[in-house]
Amino acid sequence: MANAKASPNLEALPTSPSLAQTLPSDAVLEALTMILLGVPLNEVLTTITRLIEAHSTGMLCSIFLLEEDGLHLRYGVAASLPEAYRAAVDGICIGPSVGSCGTAAYLRQPVFVSDIASDPRWAKFRHFALQNGLRSAWSTPIMSRDDELLGTFCMYHREVRRPGPAEIKLIDYASRIAGIAIERDRSQTALTRAFEQIEKSEAQLRHIVDAIPQMIAVLNPDGTILYMNQTMLDYTGLTIEEAMAKDVRDRAFNPDDVARFRGERLESLSRDVPFQNEKRILRKDGQYRWFLIHYNPLLGDQGRVIRWYATGTDIEHRKQAENKLRQEGRELRQLIDFLPQHVLVLDQDGTLLQANKTMLDYNGLTLEEMKGEGTRERDIHPDDLERVRSERSAGLSSGMPFEVEKRLLGKDGQSRWFLFRFNPVLDEGGDIVRWFATATDIEDRKQAEDRMRNEAVTLREDIVHSSMFEEIVGSSQSLRKVLKTVDKVSATDSTVLILGETGTGKELIARAIHKRSPRSSRAFIRVNCAAIPSELIASELFGHLKDAFTGALERRIGRFEAADGGTLFLDEIGDLPAETQITLLLRVLQEREFERIGSTKPVQVDVRVLAATNRDLAADVDEGFFRRDLYYRLNVFPVDVPPLRERIEDIPLLAEYLVQRYSKKAGKKIASIDRLTLEMLRNYDWPGNVRELQNVIERAVILCETPVLYVDETWFRRAAHSRLGNAFPSMPPSTPASGR
Repeated sequence: MANAKASPNLEALPTSPSLAQTLPSDAVLEALTMILLGVPLNEVLTTITRLIEAHSTGMLCSIFLLEEDGLHLRYGVAASLPEAYRAAVDGICIGPSVGSCGTAAYLRQPVFVSDIASDPRWAKFRHFALQNGLRSAWSTPIMSRDDELLGTFCMYHREVRRPGPAEIKLIDYASRIAGIAIERDRSQTALTRAFEQIEKSEAQLRHIVDAIPQMIAVLNPDGTILYMNQTMLDYTGLTIEEAMAKDVRDRAFNPDDVARFRGERLESLSRDVPFQNEKRILRKDGQYRWFLIHYNPLLGDQGRVIRWYATGTDIEHRKQAENKLRQEGRELRQLIDFLPQHVLVLDQDGTLLQANKTMLDYNGLTLEEMKGEGTRERDIHPDDLERVRSERSAGLSSGMPFEVEKRLLGKDGQSRWFLFRFNPVLDEGGDIVRWFATATDIEDRKQAEDRMRNEAVTLREDIVHSSMFEEIVGSSQSLRKVLKTVDKVSATDSTVLILGETGTGKELIARAIHKRSPRSSRAFIRVNCAAIPSELIASELFGHLKDAFTGALERRIGRFEAADGGTLFLDEIGDLPAETQITLLLRVLQEREFERIGSTKPVQVDVRVLAATNRDLAADVDEGFFRRDLYYRLNVFPVDVPPLRERIEDIPLLAEYLVQRYSKKAGKKIASIDRLTLEMLRNYDWPGNVRELQNVIERAVILCETPVLYVDETWFRRAAHSRLGNAFPSMPPSTPASGR
């Protein structure tokens, strides 16, 4: 880079914040559209500088245009620079040490000055720059397609600053667009001058004299040559005798042009009205140049043609300008084709005229096929068709910019969501002449919205479900051992198999693992495998497309997709029927990839899987009730939750916690638990574990009418009563039955 030696401390200078890697597609399209529509150069360049300045607070942009002498630079656009500074440097002569712009123009390469105060190239203008608060200047030359210098593009900042890669790319992109605008403006000017010259030549031809410096030929009525003036003879290098020969046309004109116009020329000569054509005439040095040849008839007294006067006007420069305009048009087309958005051009009624390559590549159609009748309706998802017709018709009728969201069918047979933005192009009278439409892929956004809705439904279900459980309460050795294990495994992404009897709190353990994991901020999705019909388990887990099976009225994402980035809890995994222990489940556990029902497109997910069961899965595997490969993929890290009978010391804590919770919920004040009741709770074996204890306490709170809680011993099963004997003492006679 040209600024690599600007300062020994360059690497220590601050760089700007991260910029967008490319200009916004809509803004670029607006600038290119202005160029295409022939908007004045000053307005186009102003739009470009405003577009670049919008990328960074405090950035000031300017564009110098090189004067015809090729030595001096005049401001084309510099609206943001201080007036005093502009006046001081406008018209500078390029050179090796003339600030950033003069040096960049002289070297024809970028010059990035990070500190104007210390850079020697700013010696002549440093005072003006610093006086106006400018500290850094990054300039790049604007070059034509033929590598001619057109001017410079410059970014100023009010602090010492070096450009980052994104800013260098931004400067280059801006200079390219500015170059297209400047070249097009100059081409238009050249074309205008060429037409003016032609008009001037045609006026002079009305007073043909021998001395006119223009090609003149006199023809017979059949088109054979009678005479060529000296100008034409000098140009072609022919003698008058050679000019009179029958094969002169084959010698003087380009063979392709002679063949192309032979029939048309003979037909025109048969009439008595002027005509013209464009041909390439061979110069004596062997080079062809384009000429516009006017044929004017000389009529006799009877109104018949007696002579034809042909005059040739050199239009080589006009042809070059036209070719350059066509080339620029192709380049603009390529720029639009390279945009990542779908771009459409419509006429004032909404009929398709053009579509960029991105659009054609997506749907796999040619432009002619897209223009075919019924193509638009065929490519739109049937569920969107009526809505899109209505919104599009209303938008086109309004004459104002509008947006439409719709699903488009791609060449792979899959539909994706797109946001279409329609903008009208107006002529000088304010009438719509074109519509420009851009389409942005919003499939990921739509999927995220679907996922959020699904998570919201799941969350509501889990809130209802979770209200039945309590936080993990207890301090027993066996519980502390489990919690210690939970702390260790939570930080990993390993699959965990939680084992334990019914009601031991396996879901609480699963939620504790999720809450302590790096995924705690994402979704925790619970699936009760025992509650889902076997024929729906695949759809529930992996989702389905519309009409994938009978009853699939709409597309739905599965629980794995809803849990993407979070945790999926497969509760009661042991109750999953053998026929539904499907290969899809094995695949997603191993590869984190699956396919929705009715689709062949794989979906990648990042999900941690936790599973729980109250069954002996090892025994079920031996007996053939549970797939062996599925068991080993789940049993990566087993956690055994102890039953309540092995946590006797936790029962008083649990009972007090539950009493406080349910008494508050019931609006009662219960201060304590009867000592004999606590003893009875400790001695019961609790086959239903914590869930059974919860039910007993809730029931007792509802019936309690005193500050002390009692539990009726008859609530427990007869087997337990007979086994414990006198461990269940009778309630005091004074205690009302309703208070037990």
